[in-house]
Amino acid sequence: MAVTEGIAHEGILRRQSLRESAARTYARSLPIVPVRARGLTIEGADGRRYLDCLSGAGTLALGHNHPAVLEAVKKVIDSGAPLHVLDLATPVKDAFTTELFATLPPGLADNARVQFCGPAGTDAVEAALKLVRTATGRSGLLAFTGAYHGMTEGALAASGGAPDVRVTRLPYPQEYRCPFGVGGERGAELSSRWTQTLLDDPKSGVAAPAGMILEPVQGEGGVIPAPDDWLRRMRRITADRSIPLIADEVQTGVGRTGAFWAVEHSGIVPDVMVLSKAIGGSLPLAVVVYRSELDAWEPGAHAGTFRGNQLAMAAGAATLRHVRENRLAERAATLGARMLGRLQGLAADHPRIGDVRGKGLMIGVELVAPEAEDLTAAGPPPADPALAAAVQRECLDRGLIVELGGRHSSVVRLLPPLTITDEQAEAVLDRLADALSAAERTHRPRETGPSH
Repeated sequence: MAVTEGIAHEGILRRQSLRESAARTYARSLPIVPVRARGLTIEGADGRRYLDCLSGAGTLALGHNHPAVLEAVKKVIDSGAPLHVLDLATPVKDAFTTELFATLPPGLADNARVQFCGPAGTDAVEAALKLVRTATGRSGLLAFTGAYHGMTEGALAASGGAPDVRVTRLPYPQEYRCPFGVGGERGAELSSRWTQTLLDDPKSGVAAPAGMILEPVQGEGGVIPAPDDWLRRMRRITADRSIPLIADEVQTGVGRTGAFWAVEHSGIVPDVMVLSKAIGGSLPLAVVVYRSELDAWEPGAHAGTFRGNQLAMAAGAATLRHVRENRLAERAATLGARMLGRLQGLAADHPRIGDVRGKGLMIGVELVAPEAEDLTAAGPPPADPALAAAVQRECLDRGLIVELGGRHSSVVRLLPPLTITDEQAEAVLDRLADALSAAERTHRPRETGPSH
């Protein structure tokens, strides 16, 4: 049986490589063929089992095939309700919207509108940008270094890797690789001051913008939490100048960071929230929630054929309810702190771990090359993306799925479901520690590496 499964596994992978686009990503570093999954565990076509700390890039708040999600989807299917309804009102949509508003920060939920977008988060970002430009009559945008907001044109322009700069880029504060070289509160203060000066200087070359978009924790940028005081300062700066503040909570939302929404750590209330991933309960769904004063759109100003995904709304409502009623955000905060503590202890014995950071169950381990000699560089050692890739391969060999991120893909990222048990968390960290040791034994770093 195992031989047969192995042959099927290899055949599927071979056909994928021949048929699918060169743009495929996860399939390159994770050559597995999932056939069954439950909670944290995936079983491949080759019969192997894996602990999944990728969770659909943060989509699976409750893990794979959670009973609450399956029951909600089954209920809609069995009811005979239409599965495709464009933007018509339905009981399923009404239930989802009610549950969503019950979780929003009170200062927003009390006076909010929701726009259902195309099923991907990047479309919700596009909608948010279009919204603030329509509402303000302005076109410029403020965004941050290291940002990731999606892969469509406008979302890419606002992301840190934009090849054609059409937005004003601001420094995002970092403790480990501070853009000002000082870190801590001082670094965050300089970032705030730079933003304020740029907006108030009549000779800065930056016209009054339509909005500012930021991630409370940068995910693809390397798992970098924004300091709470800095977020509060951004909120004051934008509010005082009538600049709508857009919080991109596509990956940080639904309990991931130890609060239901990551902006709640700082207590700020943004004007716009972009939501996707976990809000669909593993199915495609994306929305923009915003203050009613910004609702200046004409009918059809932003539309999408699949913005009425009934199964996703049912799965999403079940997920939101389960996370809220079972206090899984608080659980993520507690377990995440424990995992961060153990990883920081691991760093003490592994000089190739440059930094361990995160919030809740959104954790990053940055790998570096401490022996690299670069006399022109100051600050932390250069990143070591080759070591990170080796760690990811060693993890997969040990039945652990992790993602890489950061400026040079040198950050090993952990995004386990919020339902992960204490025992599973220990197993994840044991396998990661073993994979790191194995990768260090075989990895030969370059003489110099990237400085960030």
